[in-house]
Amino acid sequence: MSTTLTPPRERLGRGEGTGLGRPWHVIVRNDDHNTFQGVAAALAAVLPGVSYDRGLELANRIHNTGQAIVWSGVREQAELYWEQLRERGLTMAPLEQG
Repeated sequence: MSTTLTPPRERLGRGEGTGLGRPWHVIVRNDDHNTFQGVAAALAAVLPGVSYDRGLELANRIHNTGQAIVWSGVREQAELYWEQLRERGLTMAPLEQG
């Protein structure tokens, strides 16, 4: 007997991971080739609601802890932001579900 499972429907949120499923995390890792300013500019350009100043705060967290979750939400958006940040030269961890 075959059973088809349908994944839960997720509501589009503002990046807080709202909906029935657990949020997907976009994680940026520390590296030796990006500057704080470059990381901040990439985050501000790609992530909605992230200003350059907030990007600098996240860059500092990435530097001090080795990585930081920079966005959480539905999978499709997480994949898009992950790819855009990678294309801007940031060092990305694999997507994780929270």
